[in-house]
Amino acid sequence: MSQEEQQIDPSQGLDNPQDEFLRYNEVDQEIAADDGEEPMDEDDEDEELGDGGAEGGEEIDESIQIDLSNNSVTYFDKHTDSVFTIFQHPTLPLVCSGGGDNLAHLWTVHSQPPKFAGMLEGHTESVISGGFTSDGKFLVTADMTGKVIVNASQKGGSRWNKTSELQEVEEIVWLKCHPTIPGVFAFGATDGSVWCYQIDAQSGSVEQLMSGFAHQEDCTAGEFANISQGENVLQLITTATDGSIVGWNGFTAQQLFKISKDELKGLEAPWVTISRAPETANAALVACGSNNGVLAVINANNGAVLHLSAVMELQPGEDDIIASIEAIAWSSKLPLMALGLVSGDVLIYDTTTWRVRHKINLEESVTKILIEDENLFVSCINGKVYEYDVRSGQEKFVCLGHNMGVLDFVLYRRQDAPTRIITAGDEGVSLIFEVPN
Repeated sequence: MSQEEQQIDPSQGLDNPQDEFLRYNEVDQEIAADDGEEPMDEDDEDEELGDGGAEGGEEIDESIQIDLSNNSVTYFDKHTDSVFTIFQHPTLPLVCSGGGDNLAHLWTVHSQPPKFAGMLEGHTESVISGGFTSDGKFLVTADMTGKVIVNASQKGGSRWNKTSELQEVEEIVWLKCHPTIPGVFAFGATDGSVWCYQIDAQSGSVEQLMSGFAHQEDCTAGEFANISQGENVLQLITTATDGSIVGWNGFTAQQLFKISKDELKGLEAPWVTISRAPETANAALVACGSNNGVLAVINANNGAVLHLSAVMELQPGEDDIIASIEAIAWSSKLPLMALGLVSGDVLIYDTTTWRVRHKINLEESVTKILIEDENLFVSCINGKVYEYDVRSGQEKFVCLGHNMGVLDFVLYRRQDAPTRIITAGDEGVSLIFEVPN
């Protein structure tokens, strides 16, 4: 993405934020997801009900049909409960999955079948978040009781040993490792607090860098910003359901900025998602999404609100939760950004105009979105992962095999071979798919 495409003019804006609210008639193209199923006509429906199905209150024999379609190439099934999160090593073909069985498992993604590489014990509740440090030397996992455990790589990543653990809060909502500074990670909690730590490279012990208490409700998401400026710059941006967005100096806990309802022209925006844009020389942006459909694009350097809009127009009687922005992803090569909503809508924005270029309709809630090159990947509560052409919005591939929702996924790129999608399934199984590059 060029500097010209990325830059946003803050003057075009917020005197009347209602002017920027998008309506569906502004969408350039609307695409219905085709899962290969023909719609049922009335005659077919009558046949399924039976001759007397609707007469005289007769009991209808209802049968549950399970779609057993599966185009995965292999699977991992050592979890005994829902798999909530999955994340991958920065250099090795290794992933860690965390689940409702209070365990994190390490396993390979290049072999078929996957090879089990270890089980991480010590958590007493569901493992809901985690990550590998940027140098791949440490693995950090977090559970719903607020416990954080650090494991260190041994023997080139074939073994992992616990080096430290900490518990500062009652429940952690999210945890992220810094993408470029080795050993740094941050997390947010249900009490609104924000914490940042660094792992000692030699001992594996953890040192607290900061704790912050500017949010009054759940701290729902966090993102490191200005990641290309070296190890002397540690900036963290966090969101909360109280409508606040805070920029932090991760070394000192100094508040660089705080956005509240006043800066949003009085809009109620319980934030639930945040995503960092690819950095340019002139811009360091993040997009924030709320659980009632408000989208804000923020200058990460000073907290200026550069774009503010509502992502959908609710009809009378509709609950605003269907507009909740569950996932955000930016393209690193094109001036495009995608949002996924509880309604199942996927909106592809042109970031030079902030108009919706394409709208894709899925049948259930979106759980995650990634943009890789010119491909858009979307996971859904319907148990499928979709691949689209991000330019046109046209469907390229659908991953089938889960009978419950896909809660998370990662991509594993291989030279001269199809890209692999590795999923976290609500039924306790991870599937591996190969998709067109």
